[in-house]
Amino acid sequence: MTKLELVRRAEEYAQRNALVVGEQLGFGVHGIVLVTESHERAGRSAIKTHERQGAYVRERDVYRRLQGHAVSQVRRCHVPQLIRYDDDLWVVEMTVVTRPFVLDFAGAYLDTRPEYPLEALDEWRKEKEEQFGHQWPEVQRVMSALERYGIFLADVSPSNVALTD
Repeated sequence: MTKLELVRRAEEYAQRNALVVGEQLGFGVHGIVLVTESHERAGRSAIKTHERQGAYVRERDVYRRLQGHAVSQVRRCHVPQLIRYDDDLWVVEMTVVTRPFVLDFAGAYLDTRPEYPLEALDEWRKEKEEQFGHQWPEVQRVMSALERYGIFLADVSPSNVALTD
């Protein structure tokens, strides 16, 4: 799917929900994230238009789980709040958060820890220790806190789990 198609679906979602699409906040393997402003309420939100239905469903369901538990922070990291979603356009609308934050749940698993070969896990841990440096232990605590809700992060990077120094 092209970026143009993702933007088209984001604009269709915005039109359906009286939103104005603004700047791009992110773009990655799962889709595009754009800032929006509402004609009906104050403040900004973010919409993520997903490239694949599976990633959309995972992210939607994680946000619904967090909403059901009234989770707005995990170990002092802000978590975007679900505003609404569209199962036809594969769009999730959420609040915009600032650092420290944890976000991007399209690669997360619900209720089942993903199985990886031991060699791959060791390599992954080394990579994360390099990426996060001295913050890696706190990132692990954030991951453990999410696991108490049955949410297992697979896509862990400094752009998805952003702590303050």
